[in-house]
Amino acid sequence: MQTHTTLCLAGDVMTGRGIDQIMAHPCSPELYESWVRDAREYVKLAEKIHGRIPHPVPPEHIWGEALAAMVRRQVDLRLVNLETTITTHGHPWPAKGIHYRMNPMHVNALQTANIDVCSLANNHVMDWGVDGLRETLNVLHSAGLRTVGAGIDQASAEIPAEWHAPTGERWLIFAWATTDSGVPQPWRATPQQAGIQLLDTLSEHSALQLAHSVARYRQAGDRVIVSLHWGSNWGWDVRAEQQQFARWLIDWDVADLVHGHSSHHPRPIEIYQGKLILYGCGDLINDYEGIDMHEPGNLGMAALFFANISNRTGELLRLEMCPWQLKKFRLVRADDNYEEAFRTLFNDKSSAFKTRMQVQTPGVWTLSWPPGLADDMSCP
Repeated sequence: MQTHTTLCLAGDVMTGRGIDQIMAHPCSPELYESWVRDAREYVKLAEKIHGRIPHPVPPEHIWGEALAAMVRRQVDLRLVNLETTITTHGHPWPAKGIHYRMNPMHVNALQTANIDVCSLANNHVMDWGVDGLRETLNVLHSAGLRTVGAGIDQASAEIPAEWHAPTGERWLIFAWATTDSGVPQPWRATPQQAGIQLLDTLSEHSALQLAHSVARYRQAGDRVIVSLHWGSNWGWDVRAEQQQFARWLIDWDVADLVHGHSSHHPRPIEIYQGKLILYGCGDLINDYEGIDMHEPGNLGMAALFFANISNRTGELLRLEMCPWQLKKFRLVRADDNYEEAFRTLFNDKSSAFKTRMQVQTPGVWTLSWPPGLADDMSCP
């Protein structure tokens, strides 16, 4: 009998803008950014780095070598933060600067990777307004994908995505975003308005409100993932309030796993009370390939996380991390030198949490952490 569930966890999947333009039915390319006015410019920038991208590309193109990695591990549940609107309607949100959208005809790019759940509580899902969000929800649901963290009103935004393991365990996935990730306040779902689940702070009061939401749905024996779009895009620091918030969720038996995202690169990992806290999964798919970003920790690395979670206790049994690079808007294994440079940096920044990535095989890392890791370890 299977004793664990294998999860595939990823951060931001940004299939709009330049990524949408290389597929078969691109949206109208006009942008409203101060520096780029045409989404095709992001394609040209990437081509300057790695050569021409023949397009239109098939839906599986963007996943590249990651598709085989998911198949090899016989993944049970695949969860991503989908950070784009799927629409050809609506109007760009005013004064926002950056707007992502993908043509609904490209939803097969998500289906081909067998994505099970899309977290929509983020700072791009309403880039094309309420109409764009409504169409996004309709397209994903019609394609058989579960969504969480956004809805046509507050009640529907709160409802978790539900998934049943082959062994009978029920998994519930909840999602929230914080205002410090760039979400405009008017995007908050209300009883009368479509929007997303929004947290103003990471205070104990906010954690209690989140706990009450989960308690309305959780039953004995359920396993719970809380997906959080929080914090800045750059930097390696895990803020003390983030760590405290995540620990409250585990201490209070609200979550078995905290799935954090918003940072463009992976951030340190913590194992607390045996439970997995991913503070930042990093971007998996974006159109930044040709952009010269002089930011701390920017090595252009993407990552997939494969977590084996005990069905009985919800504790982490094993975590693998596969690092990737985007070349021609396609995920491929990073070259050895690039990969080792990132692993060294990642381990240095994770040392405060006493976690460390070790090479299992080329292109596959495993997390190590001390047995009996002290639960009162101070915040780094």
